[in-house]
Amino acid sequence: MTDYKKLLLEKKEEVLKILENLGNEFHEINSCEVKEDADFASCSSNSENNFYIYQKMKQELEEIEEALELIKTGKYGICQMCEEPINPERLKIKPFAKYCVDCREIIEKERNR
Repeated sequence: MTDYKKLLLEKKEEVLKILENLGNEFHEINSCEVKEDADFASCSSNSENNFYIYQKMKQELEEIEEALELIKTGKYGICQMCEEPINPERLKIKPFAKYCVDCREIIEKERNR
C-alpha cells in the first residue's frame, strides 16, 4: 500500500501546483486591460479554459483525498461498484481510480445515454 500512497501523495502535490498556477493565471486574466474586442475574446477564452481545467483539477484532488482515506480504512483498491479488487496496473496509472475497468466502462456507457 505504501507504493500507492506515495503515488497518491506525488499526484496530490502535482495537482496542488497546477491549481496554484491556475489561480495565478486567473489573477493575471482578471487584471489584464482589454483594449480591443479581440483582446476581450482572447481573455474570455483563456478564462473559460482555465476554469474548466481548474474544476477538473479540484475534482481530481478530491478523488486523491478519498483514495488516501481509503488507504487508512483498508478499503483502497476495491471497486466501489462491484467490490472486486482493481487491477494493480490500473492503480499504477490512476492511483485514485474508484472503479475497475469493467465497471468504469458501464458507468461511461450510462453517462453517454
